[in-house]
Amino acid sequence: MRYTRHNKIVELIAAEAIDTQERLAERLKDSGYDVTQATVSRDIKELQLVKTMTPEGKYRYALPDAAGSQQTERFARIFKNTVQSAAAAGNMVVVKTLPGCANAACEAIDSLGLPHILGSLAGDNTIFLVCDEAENALTVVARFEELLKE
Repeated sequence: MRYTRHNKIVELIAAEAIDTQERLAERLKDSGYDVTQATVSRDIKELQLVKTMTPEGKYRYALPDAAGSQQTERFARIFKNTVQSAAAAGNMVVVKTLPGCANAACEAIDSLGLPHILGSLAGDNTIFLVCDEAENALTVVARFEELLKE
């Protein structure tokens, strides 16, 4: 019974924005499951559900992978909205951002998990990235240019 209930929870949170345990319990009861708030709380913990923010600014339950996907999209938006240019110099990449935005853009770059980047350092409006090889610095710059066009 627990596994079918877990499957139903996953189905419900994928289909609609459920933001509270009470709402989730209500939707489960509507689906024929006799649950208590304590049961729903345990289910949330076992499924490792997280609360994520919707584009409308409200919270909803999501599976951890879905939350990661939303985080990646969020960081891609931050990158696109703050980065002005990127250029390779040897095995380094220099990224110019809007004033005061380098730290946010650098966090976005780090979270994207791009290959070949060994480390990053952010100032106020400039980010320095160290790549494993000079040719890969050009690859990183090309990827940044793609992100800026999206």
